Amino acid sequence: MSNGWIDRKRRSICNFLVNSPKGTIFLYSLDTFDISKTTNKVLKMLDNAIKFVGEENVVRVVTDNAAKYKATREMLMQQRNTLYWTPCVSHCIDLILEDLKKKLKVHQTTIKKGRKITTYFYSRTMLISIMKNFTKEKDLIRPGVTRFATAYLTLNCLNDNKATLMSMFSSEDWKSNKKPAMGFIYEGMSSAKERIKSNFGS
Repeated sequence: MSNGWIDRKRRSICNFLVNSPKGTIFLYSLDTFDISKTTNKVLKMLDNAIKFVGEENVVRVVTDNAAKYKATREMLMQQRNTLYWTPCVSHCIDLILEDLKKKLKVHQTTIKKGRKITTYFYSRTMLISIMKNFTKEKDLIRPGVTRFATAYLTLNCLNDNKATLMSMFSSEDWKSNKKPAMGFIYEGMSSAKERIKSNFGS
């Protein structure tokens, strides 16, 4: 199984894993900045992974559904006629959820509103404490395997806790939520400045 990632600086890596009846094992990671550009290089990368595991041990190759991998599937199966290629199910679901968000205005709007609510809570320590008190320690953000799954899982959490959150907003705890003391604010600002300084190399 290959699992490709691109970070915010557009650097790309590919993790290779093997799945068997005994479980999933991590093989190695590969910097794919140059490899991901051409079909031949992608084919060679997958071929090397098959050789690493041993062709006799490989039945199926699972990759994401990106065009570069789709282009290599026929070539790979022609080279090794004992292999099957299948796209990653979680990547396919992620693409479906991405399409829903992009093409349906109601989804865009709802996800945006959900993000505003969670950002409001999770950027204020005191509010997290009050919220967790009402939700019985449940979080509003549910991380998923993929980015778009996370957005929909979080909306589901907000919906499940709708009544609880409404009762929180009308509670005495919410109304008497005092502003933090100046020392608390000063400490937060000082910590933020140090982190910014560190991130930008002084």
